[in-house]
Amino acid sequence: MDTLQKLKSELKKIEEFLKTEFASLRVGRVSPALVENMFVDYYGTKTPLKQLASISAPEPRMLIIEPWDKDAISAIEKTILISELGLSPIVDKNLIKIIIPQLTEERRNALIKIIGIKLEEAKIQNRAKRDDAMKEISDQFSGKKINEDEKFKLKEKTQDIVDEANQNLENAAKTKEKELKER
Repeated sequence: MDTLQKLKSELKKIEEFLKTEFASLRVGRVSPALVENMFVDYYGTKTPLKQLASISAPEPRMLIIEPWDKDAISAIEKTILISELGLSPIVDKNLIKIIIPQLTEERRNALIKIIGIKLEEAKIQNRAKRDDAMKEISDQFSGKKINEDEKFKLKEKTQDIVDEANQNLENAAKTKEKELKER
């Protein structure tokens, strides 16, 4: 059942990506994950920030970004300013400081909406993968590689796998929302 294994693998990748996206939404103590996957326009190439600089969190509400190439400071600053995070970077000689304000109720609600949007995007990707798997199963049936009983069993298993994956996504979203509400 190669189709099901491939589906499980693809759904797991979607789940991991969603968890990475959720890690970039800050709660409580700030983490370098908040900015490390931002893409900076570095000499015409979109490059992840973590490949251009060291990022540290010396205090619970402060990030320090030290670019290895000092010429990248303005590009990094611009990327942070235009991000949806609403951060204000402070350029201090050869590094960038970001002071993270306390979460307001308004910002918490905005982050919860973002969680919902990212969750729905992941579910859409899961449905697309399910549809691909269903088509592959139908093609196998059409090509007489499997019989009708196997086709129905495989389609049922496919739906079960997708339902479980969607439940995992829901759980990740609920955990992140709970984390946001507690702070």
